[in-house]
Amino acid sequence: MPIPRSLPLLLSLPILTSLGMGLLTACDGEASAPLPVSDAPRPVQAAQVVLSSGASQSAHTGVVQARREVEVAFRTGGRMVSRAVEVGQLVAAGDVLAQLDPADLGLSLRAAEADLASAEAQSRQARNDAARSRELRAAGHVSASYDDQRVASARAAAERVASAQAALELARNRLSYATLRAPSPGVVTALLAEAGQVLPEGQAVLRLADPAERELLVRVPESALPGLATALAEVRFWARPDVPVAAKLREVAPQADAALRTYAVRFTLEAAPDWVALGMTGTVRLAQQGEPAATLPLSALHDRGHGPMVWRVLPPSGGASRIEAVPVRVRALAEQTAEVTGPLAPGDTVVAMGPQLLDPGQRVRVVQTRLSATLR
Repeated sequence: MPIPRSLPLLLSLPILTSLGMGLLTACDGEASAPLPVSDAPRPVQAAQVVLSSGASQSAHTGVVQARREVEVAFRTGGRMVSRAVEVGQLVAAGDVLAQLDPADLGLSLRAAEADLASAEAQSRQARNDAARSRELRAAGHVSASYDDQRVASARAAAERVASAQAALELARNRLSYATLRAPSPGVVTALLAEAGQVLPEGQAVLRLADPAERELLVRVPESALPGLATALAEVRFWARPDVPVAAKLREVAPQADAALRTYAVRFTLEAAPDWVALGMTGTVRLAQQGEPAATLPLSALHDRGHGPMVWRVLPPSGGASRIEAVPVRVRALAEQTAEVTGPLAPGDTVVAMGPQLLDPGQRVRVVQTRLSATLR
């Protein structure tokens, strides 16, 4: 009986099956074995740290004012008949500024003098009556109560004399108040009343400023308040921009303006030149010293839940470098860079791109290093 042609193939199937199972078993053994992890350094792009001085500057515009400025007024009422000064005029202490009509005040003075004369006459009469009453009482002709009445009347009359003297002194003072005099040297900055106007007591007639102490009044936002006390101030005026004038912070308003939401700040102009006039416009520049800062690309910052940080590349050892985390504080952000402060030293190298792909202590290989300020 002839052997079919397919018989050799059928006979070889068990052998092929055995070989296939052996190959699968070998492959499965190789797959189950742990693959070796490569410790090759990861290539990174780095940035070199360059620290700036950390000083910041700000500028605010204001107007020159006198530190002491008062509104001068008459201490009595009446019709103002004359004014002896104009705006911008310098006056000395005691100079006549304005005059009231003294007619009514003179009449009040004469009335006070008449009241004093009458009170003195009544007081003399009361004293004489008290003296006679004491004599009559000593002789037994009047009672003690009658004598006490005469003594009390004499005391009351003496008090009326004292009151009339005080009224007379007040009338004399009011007559002297009809002449308005400068309380201190200064310059007239505003006129608030004119001749012929009837003024009540205390209404301001003019504004007088002492030019000896000048200061610059500026208004700053609340963000500029921190550091004002320690900032170095320098003022330059639009009239003479080439001449700096030293300034010193004197006062910061405790409350913001209700409309502008700004704070009034006054800087004293120390040894201001004579050409610095009241009302001039000037700009005060404030320089504040701060912690040195580094400018890094935004891509160098990373946050793993503990605040912003950067990877610092340690010096190479064995042909590769390792990285460590350095916490930083962000002081300012730009479109592509960030200004940070922290324990960074000039010349340090930090990872500039892909910090989220790295782990602490990982080996890296710097493939490109550029200045952080020029890295884009």
